[in-house]
Amino acid sequence: MDWYALLVAAVAAERVGELVVARRNERWSRARGATEAGRGHYPVMVALHTALLVGCLAEVRLADRPFLPVLGWSMLAVLAGAQALRWWCITTLGHRWNTRVIVVPGLPLVARGPYRLLRHPNYVAVVAEGLALPLVHTAWVTAALFTLADAALLTVRIRCENRALAGAAPSLGSVPA
Repeated sequence: MDWYALLVAAVAAERVGELVVARRNERWSRARGATEAGRGHYPVMVALHTALLVGCLAEVRLADRPFLPVLGWSMLAVLAGAQALRWWCITTLGHRWNTRVIVVPGLPLVARGPYRLLRHPNYVAVVAEGLALPLVHTAWVTAALFTLADAALLTVRIRCENRALAGAAPSLGSVPA
């Protein structure tokens, strides 16, 4: 379990790194007249993602979950893929990426990188990570509970984000080719 605790700690440290990037990007966006939407669901999102990390460790320890190599190694690969996708999203959006729904008015939607394939690729990474991180060490209850709660949260989050983006982006006719 010690190596698994280190893995969960590494994911937690990565989250802290994301928050540093998000805070920097928030300052950039606000300096350009950005507005924030969805403040009400943000604390729920933070609590849910914190609970994922705690749940992974607690379930493995309290329920004495085994490491099953076939499941564990394959989920570790999914987790690595989710992290790669997340950072592809972050680098593609640049200053516009954030953990909050913060939109600079007048900027066109990003349609490159993973956004040329999916409208919300970062949420694919979130879903993959929410399943994979607990299942690396067979914490299936945590994986199931997080996935159900995250599905409800993402329903709210994606609707909020879509409304914010629709209200802030210029029409397609006004975007330079």
